[in-house]
Amino acid sequence: SFFRSYWILISGYIPFPMSVHVPAARAAAFKPEHVADRHNPEEIRLKKTGTPVLSGSDVAAKRNELLTYFHDTYTIYERLFDVLKTESVFYVRADPLRHPLIFYYGHTAAFFINKLRLANLVTNRINERYETLFAIGVDEMSWDDLLPDGFDWPPVQAVKAYRDEVRAVVADVIQKYPIRLPITWDDPFWAVIMGIEHERIHLETSSVLIRQLPLSLLNEDSFWNECPASSEPPKNELVPVLSEAKQVTLGKAHDHNLYGWDNEYGQHTATISPFAASKFLVTNREYLDFVEDGGYREQRWWTEEGWKWANFRAAKKVQHPIFWVPVRESGGPDAPVSSYRFRTMLREREMPWDWPVEVNNLEAKAFCNWKAAKTGKPIRLPTEEEFEVIREQVAGDHPFWDRAPGNLNLEYYCSSTPVTAFPPTTQGLYDVVGNVWQHTETPIDAWKGFRVHPLYDDFSVPTFDLQHNLIKGGSWISTGNEANRFSRYAFRRHFFQHAGIRYIASEQKVHIRNDVYERDASVSLYCDFHYGPEHYGVPNFPRAVAEIAIEACQGHPMRRALDLGCAVGRTVFELARSFEYVIGLDFSARFIRMALQLIEKGHVKFSVAEEGDLTQDLTVTLDEVNLRGLKANPEFFQADACNLDPKYNNYDLVTAINLIDRLYDPKSFLEMIHERINVGGLLIISDPYTWLEEYTPKERWLGGYVDSDGVPVRTLDTLKKLLAPHFQLTGPPRAVPFVIRETKRKFQHSVSELTVWRRFA
Repeated sequence: SFFRSYWILISGYIPFPMSVHVPAARAAAFKPEHVADRHNPEEIRLKKTGTPVLSGSDVAAKRNELLTYFHDTYTIYERLFDVLKTESVFYVRADPLRHPLIFYYGHTAAFFINKLRLANLVTNRINERYETLFAIGVDEMSWDDLLPDGFDWPPVQAVKAYRDEVRAVVADVIQKYPIRLPITWDDPFWAVIMGIEHERIHLETSSVLIRQLPLSLLNEDSFWNECPASSEPPKNELVPVLSEAKQVTLGKAHDHNLYGWDNEYGQHTATISPFAASKFLVTNREYLDFVEDGGYREQRWWTEEGWKWANFRAAKKVQHPIFWVPVRESGGPDAPVSSYRFRTMLREREMPWDWPVEVNNLEAKAFCNWKAAKTGKPIRLPTEEEFEVIREQVAGDHPFWDRAPGNLNLEYYCSSTPVTAFPPTTQGLYDVVGNVWQHTETPIDAWKGFRVHPLYDDFSVPTFDLQHNLIKGGSWISTGNEANRFSRYAFRRHFFQHAGIRYIASEQKVHIRNDVYERDASVSLYCDFHYGPEHYGVPNFPRAVAEIAIEACQGHPMRRALDLGCAVGRTVFELARSFEYVIGLDFSARFIRMALQLIEKGHVKFSVAEEGDLTQDLTVTLDEVNLRGLKANPEFFQADACNLDPKYNNYDLVTAINLIDRLYDPKSFLEMIHERINVGGLLIISDPYTWLEEYTPKERWLGGYVDSDGVPVRTLDTLKKLLAPHFQLTGPPRAVPFVIRETKRKFQHSVSELTVWRRFA
């Protein structure tokens, strides 16, 4: 048969010469030790956990289960930071592309409060400064995109005290908030589970950062027990997985009883051709062949992106995996490497050649290209769909296993293990789940039926840019949602994770879109609203507001301007014609990434609805909208208008366009906005006053209701009352119309009331 001939072609293993010592004798069979066998109650409780099932009938039992899951998550996260030797280590940047660890220590706690406030589960902030400072992390664009210093980080003990306060608040919510089972995507209590699973993500990513710190800054801790075993590595070989083409369907239903991030939902179908997969994850020994064959020095193995990264690393004299520690013959930095040692999270040890190698996606791709050339076989990384075919060989799923079938969920060790440590699947594949994540060819994208969660609308969408590739299968420290089959986590290709390689051999070509059209309906709608054609003779609204603002500022300083709720940025660009410094802030990274794309690429691509499922792809360039040669270089950042960082101040103009009626606490915004504006500066508010409980709790509406005395309350009257201590209305309100295209034949025609306020005190 064709497959039999094809299999003869691709099977086998070709060894290559080595010069670095590898143990010659295999140790006795190694049996992994499960945490439950160590009989340490604290370890069992903290490590043997499972993401909770959100259905059931016993509310009291579920409440207790969730409370325990929260406390265990919170505690084990803090146990991770206990390995830092002194408080000063919290302020060391383990990776120049990431924040110091003090940020991540505070970030997960601030996340709880920010999301619980959005869900109206809590009303008060604990520490406004912290809930701004620790709100937003880093998604570095490139390996040389160095993060600037200059953050005023608080003392460790102050952050610990803050974490304690947050723990008490969240526990109180879990104990007192009415729970309805099942807990679903639309339930406010979803925010609690979101906060817990978010902290479990950072448990893993923070462990990677700690692994990059000098050992002199860390304490060994028996809680984070490493696997003691290592022996002669096995020879890898290809094992048939599919003998004939198969259609696979991926995706999670919205009524699934486990928590999921937005990218897991929807449906995706693909047809997979026959393929074989490596029996083992690529070991340190197998990867050594690539290193010694000059793999880091030969451009032909690397993608264009990968080769730039490899040269960047070579300039730092690093041409090996990040967790390999070279031992040089004379000890000098330029001396030849005689051997390698290995860095775990808390120790340096002899190289465990039979453990899986850990590399980034760029290295994994280069290795596969090299392997394909050396073997003459069509070797590459698996796609997400091909991995799912492999994953079918493992029965069951987290959290329903009694014991994980691999080195997963912290159930065995706090390090990798030999690739032979756990039994293979019935088809002969090892480590299908656990040990280290497995890189894929697939950049993450949305599936049919995808929708963002309103409490975290920028969890996934900013990664739908072809720059973030999926990793699958989980690692030794993947817990909670990360350990579940449906999880879809993606990182920039140069990002380091506890991730390695399983290669496949397949003649099927990998199809990756070579360009990205924005297909998020709300983002596309705003792209067209800001940069698309005018409709029915109504002028472009963001440009019209900017022109009114510039006219109002004539005769006054025009140095610094701030646009709050900037969406995809057109008003910011227009203000940059006249101001020296202009910033746009928006709560959603989904929106501001389009403005950043316009700056970086000179164009934005988006799809607009025609009718039904039919869409039209559009491209708008800076030239087409006459936005080149501006006086200022616009900048865009993510921020919460109701809790702005103190650094956003001293503005001559602040605009809030169609923002007020979308804030969760508009009163607090209006009471503090004077702090951001210079005396004599302008505040421009333009809004249709479309109050909806979807965005603003009704008790916080500024207008659009009848008060207890039967008197209609109108937004403009409330604005005058709240702004009176610091602002004077400069003239009568103006009606500014705008049109938003929904489909080819359906448009929204609205009128926004624009008022101009000058600060006098």
